[in-house]
Parts: sequence; C-alpha cells; structure tokens
Amino acid sequence: MGNRGCLHDDHQHIIYHYRTTRWIICNLAFGDRQRKIMTPGEYTELFFLDEATALAAGHRPCAQCSHTRFTEFQQHWAAANPELAGGSTPKVDVIDDQLHRERLTEAYYARDQRRRVYLDALDDLPEGVFVALGDGLAPYLVLDGGILPWTPGGYGAPVVRPTGQTAIVLTPRSVVRAIRNGFHPVTHRSATVEGVTKDALT
Repeated sequence: MGNRGCLHDDHQHIIYHYRTTRWIICNLAFGDRQRKIMTPGEYTELFFLDEATALAAGHRPCAQCSHTRFTEFQQHWAAANPELAGGSTPKVDVIDDQLHRERLTEAYYARDQRRRVYLDALDDLPEGVFVALGDGLAPYLVLDGGILPWTPGGYGAPVVRPTGQTAIVLTPRSVVRAIRNGFHPVTHRSATVEGVTKDALT
C-alpha cells in the first residue's frame, strides 16, 4: 500500500496527484490498525501490485510499519549514492527530497509537472527495475535475464531482454543504484521466468 497524503475530497474523488514529498510504501497489515478507505481528511490509500512497482512510482519503504525494510533500503541507498546521502544513515527527508526531484519535472503548478524518466542501456540494468519499451511504451520489469510485461493484476509471460538497446527507465535513478548495490525489490508471485528455456533468455 502507498501513501502520498490526502488526495481525495469528501466524495472520494481524487483531486490531487500528491500532497507531500514523503511517498512511502506501507504494509497492508500493521498491528491492530483498521482503516476505512478514503476517509475524509485522512491520507488516500494507494495500492500497488508489488514493491518493485511502488519503487518505480517513486515511493520508498515506510520507516514505521516497514522499519526493517526501510533500514535495508536506507543502507543500500546511502552506499550507492554517497554524494546525495552525506553519510551512511541519511535522514528520511534527505532521501524523500532527492526522490521527489527524480520523479517529477519542475513546474510552477503541480498540475503541470510530468513524470521524470531517463535513458540507460537495457543490458546494464539490474533485476527489479522498470523500463518502458515498444511503440506504446509499455512497462516491463527486468528480471532473471528477461523482461516481464506489467499489468495491474500481475505480470505477463516473460520475453527475451533485448541486447544493445537503450530503454526508458521508470524507476528513479538513485533507487536503481540502490538496487544495483544489493537491495532486492519484492515482486508479485507472477514475476517468474519458470517454463522459459535458458536459451530463450540469452
């Protein structure tokens, strides 16, 4: 589950893209807490297929309900981005401010902001990163030498990862570095290359 502040009005209509620069990934269950979806005045519950999807959207693990996961992310993020982190345990605001710069373009009005992406060699991207490929710029998850098409209900059949190709990278750059450094995003159970021959993925 994700959180970027209260995005809805009293009639449960989404009227904002975000209300805070703290975009987090929360557990679906935490202690005995119970929530009513889109309660007026409270944060809007966002739901993602998996952690890899949420990371690609610019979120990071919650330091409260997912403290262990956040600490792991923090350590890998800091090690992979020393010039940004300023130390081995950067404050949450340091990470959030940098992610906000990476996920959206600058604009005077929030409504004019656009998704920020970048180009990189598909061959060099680590598993767990999202890219956009094809004429329709469909999202794919990089995994096990292949790429898997994303849908809201799960991943489709894996296809060969193209070689020598530049891809549009959806996952924020500093998060890609953290993944390359050893942070392994959790993926949906449908994210598998089982049944595809080894030769098909080379």
